[in-house]
Amino acid sequence: MKAERLLQVILAPVITEKATFIAESGEKPQIALRVAPDATKPEVKAAVEMLFKVEVDSVSVLNRKGKVKRSGRFTGRRKANRIAYVSLKKGQELDFTEVN
Repeated sequence: MKAERLLQVILAPVITEKATFIAESGEKPQIALRVAPDATKPEVKAAVEMLFKVEVDSVSVLNRKGKVKRSGRFTGRRKANRIAYVSLKKGQELDFTEVN
């Protein structure tokens, strides 16, 4: 896979209560990342390994639909997201402050 594509796969970390709970609990740490809508599991794995220099055990991906919201009489929809939950191998840690 090309490095240019891998740099576009990961958009941002997901900072929620659920993501923090998953990251701190269990034997294998998991990180929640917002990824590109067309990203595949192998691309996410390769991107995380390249950017953060860690070994990835598995990747789970889910599509989260945007909520319907109203402002007065007008309705709209929030943007849909694709979230990847990345499990790291034992002994691996991911630090967002040390991205190369």
